[in-house]
Amino acid sequence: MIRRHSTSAIFMHWFNAIFWIGLLFSGFALLANPSMQPVGMWWVELWNGLIGAEGLLQLHLVAGFIWIGVYIGYILFAGRREVWPFLQEIFRLSPASDLRWCLRKGLWLVLGEKGAARLGLDLSLPPQGFYNAGQKIAAVIAVLTGVGLAGSGLVLAALALNGVSSENIRYFSELALFTHFACAGLMAVVLPVHIYMAALAPGEGPALRSMFTGLVPEGHAAEHNPLWVKTLADTIGVEQDHELPDTHR
Repeated sequence: MIRRHSTSAIFMHWFNAIFWIGLLFSGFALLANPSMQPVGMWWVELWNGLIGAEGLLQLHLVAGFIWIGVYIGYILFAGRREVWPFLQEIFRLSPASDLRWCLRKGLWLVLGEKGAARLGLDLSLPPQGFYNAGQKIAAVIAVLTGVGLAGSGLVLAALALNGVSSENIRYFSELALFTHFACAGLMAVVLPVHIYMAALAPGEGPALRSMFTGLVPEGHAAEHNPLWVKTLADTIGVEQDHELPDTHR
């Protein structure tokens, strides 16, 4: 087995997942305009009946502040050791290779091996590093939208506490609200895709289990992340059939 994720990285992954989903759906419940409501007005009425609109807003704000605060602490605690390497990895994009991976992976999920063979398609995937192309794209979107949500959320919270007293402030309020909605809407699309690809897609079981144990089978890593395994072997000077230490995240 190869150590893939540290304990702190596993904690932050599931902390982020729980708070993302909670904030997303509590945010949906705050949308009282039927034309903007993606779930349905029954969702708004349900939460208004349980804790009221004001209580829901306070809950959303408190959860948002906790989410931001924990991330600030994580960056301060493990910025150089985990956060910076993570950002370097996900923003290390190779457009031609990544696009080919996404197209072939998509076709493989739709057609399957037999369907691809019948059509004579070569769906072999380009070798991947610590993250595959789909994971990198999802992570980049999550980071950018996370920054957008945190920044716009803080602006909206400050304006809610101090009120909107001028046209300039009203403009910033509308801009922050648009940014908040746009980032949340983008993540509402990406999140289900990520959940499917990570938990339900064929062959991803070992990777999903590694988000609980931190360990991934060597064979799975060699097949799905050969560039990462090669980097580990080159870095520490051992054969791939030996246990490799955690050198990333």
